Amino acid sequence: MKPIRQGKASGIPSTFYRVSIKGLILDEVHKKFAVILEDNGWWELPGGGLEWGEPPKDCLKRELQEEMGLTVTKVAEFPSYLLFGKNMRGNWTLNLVFEIKVKDLNFKLSNECQDLKFVSPIEIQSMQAFRTVKELGKQFNSRKYTLR
Repeated sequence: MKPIRQGKASGIPSTFYRVSIKGLILDEVHKKFAVILEDNGWWELPGGGLEWGEPPKDCLKRELQEEMGLTVTKVAEFPSYLLFGKNMRGNWTLNLVFEIKVKDLNFKLSNECQDLKFVSPIEIQSMQAFRTVKELGKQFNSRKYTLR
């Protein structure tokens, strides 16, 4: 797929960001976070694109149900991380990462979730993971989480 170029020639405003809402599922001691393996071989955070007018909490619940069959039971009031930059297509993206709790981790296989595992911030740096996931690893602070 060719990159979509932003600016006057493309019709996409230069101020446009693709907004994704991502879920931060932590292990019991808050030292590792869950990543999912997409069918393209890249590790990603669970979640997805925010639809026009959709509240972020509703987006997380919808995306995890659609892509993984998981039920979100709690969502933090505010995002824990804000990650932005260009994606592999050269388009600007903004990821809001919310700490979440799920009913269980019995996910269903899909194109967007082939596997799920918990990784440390150091481990993710050597994995084939999207830039934003590696950036989360660099910013990760195990003491800042509130959901119990």
